[in-house]
Amino acid sequence: MASRAGPRAAGTDGSDYRHRERVASHYQMSVTFKTEIKRLIYIHIGLWLLLAAQMCVGHLKLLSYDQVAMPYQWEYPYLLSIVPSGFGLLSFPRNNISYLVLSMISTGLFSIAPLIYGTMEMFPAAQQLYLHGKAYRVIFGISAVAIMYLVLVVAVQVHAWQLYYSKKLLDSWFTSTQREEAQMKLDTWTMGCNWGQAWGWGRGEGRLGLKWRRVGV
Repeated sequence: MASRAGPRAAGTDGSDYRHRERVASHYQMSVTFKTEIKRLIYIHIGLWLLLAAQMCVGHLKLLSYDQVAMPYQWEYPYLLSIVPSGFGLLSFPRNNISYLVLSMISTGLFSIAPLIYGTMEMFPAAQQLYLHGKAYRVIFGISAVAIMYLVLVVAVQVHAWQLYYSKKLLDSWFTSTQREEAQMKLDTWTMGCNWGQAWGWGRGEGRLGLKWRRVGV
């Protein structure tokens, strides 16, 4: 990175120093947000695999229902939550705004909505467990509703932070894009002015030479 006192990049006079500093700052922010979102996506994939494993064990009857209970209804639509994570990962290589927006929208539809439904679906079982200490579904001897509520709490935090960082990343990309467009317009206007000045100066020199020749100098 060039500074005012340090070496300058080829083809510049150092006047675009502040612009390059802002571009570098936005680049660093973009890298930071991408890293955080990737971590959240990997945590989400881990939760997704656990739920998928429970469904496989339950439907294929690999273990008895006394060991692993059948999944709740909300778990089936939640399997689609892998879609927004895929869109998010696809948006990173080329800073694709469209994919990132699709990731945020589909997170609300395929991730947040099933979790809200799951909270309401499991509430009667949780109330029964709290009031009477009875668990009608168990997973390896532990109340299934307690485990699933723990999964819900973790999943809600993961998706909430994912949306937060995605919004920050989207704002960073929009700001960077707008500044790049403004800088391109400024560079184009500067080149046009320089070309116009050079063309006008050349015409002035030609007229001045012709005038001197006419007067016999």
